Amino acid sequence: MDDDLIDEAGIPRSRYTRLPGKGFFYPDSLDEERAERKAKEAIEGSEAVVIADGDADGLACAAMIREAYDAALDVADFEAAIAARLGDGADADGEDEDEGGSDGDDADPTADAHTRSPVGLVSAGPYSLDTSLERVLAYADDDVDLFVCDLCPDDYDWIAEPLEALAGETASIRWFDHHQWDDETAAAVRDLGVDLVIGESDEECTADVTLRSLDHAFDDRWAELAVATRDHDLWIKADPRSDDLADYSYWAGSEEYATVAGAYGADLPETVERFVADRRVEKEARIDAAVDRAVTHEVGEWTVAVTYGRCSQNEVAETLRGEGADAAVIVKPAGSASIRGSEEFQHAHEVAGKVNGGGHPQAAGCKPEIYDDMLDYANHWTTEGQACKRVILAAFEAVAEEVAAADGESDGSDSDDEE
Repeated sequence: MDDDLIDEAGIPRSRYTRLPGKGFFYPDSLDEERAERKAKEAIEGSEAVVIADGDADGLACAAMIREAYDAALDVADFEAAIAARLGDGADADGEDEDEGGSDGDDADPTADAHTRSPVGLVSAGPYSLDTSLERVLAYADDDVDLFVCDLCPDDYDWIAEPLEALAGETASIRWFDHHQWDDETAAAVRDLGVDLVIGESDEECTADVTLRSLDHAFDDRWAELAVATRDHDLWIKADPRSDDLADYSYWAGSEEYATVAGAYGADLPETVERFVADRRVEKEARIDAAVDRAVTHEVGEWTVAVTYGRCSQNEVAETLRGEGADAAVIVKPAGSASIRGSEEFQHAHEVAGKVNGGGHPQAAGCKPEIYDDMLDYANHWTTEGQACKRVILAAFEAVAEEVAAADGESDGSDSDDEE
């Protein structure tokens, strides 16, 4: 493929935000080879391994675990690399995890950071947890301590084989999370001897859970980091630092974020603040483009705003809610979608569960199984995700019918009681 076809320079934003980032067009086989190599280098010989979601919450947990093991990396190396990026105008694209992305350029002096700490970090998403466990099983020493942070399996069978093998080989497995777990899945994981701690999803983020679960005397900056991380992760929006943390985790590599957040807590250094401000100009423009594309639908008692594009889904959803939507759906060029709710709509995880996804009542994600070949993706891009939008709206309709039926049964029961 001609590199110019996926180079955003000189292409109108109205066009390139309809397409996935460059990482999407990188063959999975080569991406898997690179991910396998990096995981092996991070895991082999490590005293402990952390499998964590690659967002601010999961990476804050990884930073806490490294602090507890006295295994943090030198932050000065990363600050120098950030300053160099600012100086030469390099742009970290910050793609979604399902679009691919570069967790550090090979020319970056911190590119081998994943090999330096005795606590290996494996950044994972909800769809790659099984693969990450398999890699730990393949490359970790038998007496390793394993941590899993901010990740919830939709089904136990999906992770059963590698997790059961690891339970017999590792020194310990501790799992910290705050998502909504199926009771049977949680019980199956605990039956293996895994120390599974699940926080209240509407009160704690996983950084909160990790901070209170680790037997270590953390100083005040860690509590501040947990507070700010929770502020964004639960969409409280009371701490002005939380957006900076969330944006920085999105645009930085996992090693960089874990190291910088671990060193500075919620108060990021000036170099990082400049980097975030520089990237935010593009971010805001993408938000505006996605909001302009939004179309509202009435589904049951809810107003659902649906849009498309490469953008920051949380901010887009917040804007659409401000314009009267009870729920927002952001369909991404890579084929996945984010579903965001509100006080009036707390069924996002139910909708996502009907289209190959899951999550929280007010925040969930999915990737409908409707893409069989590149022609399907071509149709997706040129129609701004119409097929994906249709199946998700159908899921909204199904949930609306279920909620209405449940409400009807409840009303009937109340009437019977009165008689």
